[in-house]
Amino acid sequence: MDRHDGFREFVLARQQTLMRTAYLLTGDAHLAEDLLQSVLIKVVGQWPKLSVNGNPEAYTRKALVNQYISWRRRLQVEWPSASPPEHGASYDEETVDRIMLRQALARLTRKQRAVIVLRFWEDLTEAQTAEALGCSVGNVKSQTHRALARLRALAPELAEPRSLSEFQEVTR
Repeated sequence: MDRHDGFREFVLARQQTLMRTAYLLTGDAHLAEDLLQSVLIKVVGQWPKLSVNGNPEAYTRKALVNQYISWRRRLQVEWPSASPPEHGASYDEETVDRIMLRQALARLTRKQRAVIVLRFWEDLTEAQTAEALGCSVGNVKSQTHRALARLRALAPELAEPRSLSEFQEVTR
C-alpha cells in the first residue's frame, strides 16, 4: 500500500472547489494556481496522517487560507475598469457587478477577504471559519462586520441584500 493512496482521488474530486476558493482569495487565476499548488505540496506530506484520522478537505482549506494570508509579497493585480470603454462592447449588469465585486474584494485586508470567502462563498459557519483561520468566533464576527462595511463603502451599488446564490453567481 502506497502512503499517498487516495491523495490523487482527493485532488481530482476537490480540485475545482479548491481552485475557486484560491481564485476568490487571490483575485488572479495564475496566483490562485500557485497558491493551490504550494498548498497541495504541503498536504501531500501530511497525507498519511490526514487519510487515516483527519479531515483532508478542512485541513487543505485551512492551509490555503493560511498560505494566502502569510504571503509576504503584495498581490499586484490589474483590474479591469467597471466602466465599459466608450467605443467597446457593452457589458450586462451581472458582468459589471462581478467586476465591481472583485475590485472591492481586492481592496479588503487579507483576513477580511478570507473571512468573506469562507463565510459567504464556502458557506462555512462562524465556528468553522474560526477554525480555518485559527482565531476566535468573536474575531470572525468582527472581521465579517468590518469587511461587509468596507465592501458597502467600496461598492455601494452592490449593498442591497443578496442571497448566497446571488453572491456565488456574481463571483463566478
